[in-house]
Amino acid sequence: MAFDRNVFVNCPFDSDYLQLLRPILFTIIYLGLKPRIALEVTDSGQARLEKIMGLIRQSKYGVHDLSRCEAIKAGELYRLNMPFELGLDFGCRQYGKGRLRQKKILILEVQPHRYKAALSDLAGIDIEAHANEPYRVIRSIRGWLKNVGVTNAPGPARIEGAFSDFMAENYDALIEDGFASADIEALPVSELIQHMKTWRLAQKLD
Repeated sequence: MAFDRNVFVNCPFDSDYLQLLRPILFTIIYLGLKPRIALEVTDSGQARLEKIMGLIRQSKYGVHDLSRCEAIKAGELYRLNMPFELGLDFGCRQYGKGRLRQKKILILEVQPHRYKAALSDLAGIDIEAHANEPYRVIRSIRGWLKNVGVTNAPGPARIEGAFSDFMAENYDALIEDGFASADIEALPVSELIQHMKTWRLAQKLD
């Protein structure tokens, strides 16, 4: 897949975030683009940072969710992976050459201005707040991609409806194929992405 169609997704990978990750991936795929995410390939022989830097260099678009950076309970360290990878993407655009100068970046947060307490350097940069709501994530990503040049972008309500159809149909198909509900909930991201691509091809959207 060419640089112009790749979307790097920088987000948490815990089970609580799946309610947002699934619609993020689906929206990108539905619009004819390719999500690039660290979990797309499991290779114990490749250093994580090396993999991430490669994905960033290969992707014109970058979606970065900072909504899970804070510590949840007393004594717990807050997570720095997401802001670190955002910085790598900004640096790649700022200091890279050629097509890297064309990179586009979307920053997501749970609340509109919460990020300022931790990353004041982002003051003045537009950030989309999703309030942990899947539909708002779909609307934010669809609107951003439309704004930066993805012309074939139907309304967010249609994408949400398609996402609901996919989830129901994919669940039934996996049950028929010998998966238990718990297996489907824990489906590897790489498999989920492949099922989304297959479903989209079946819809003949192109």
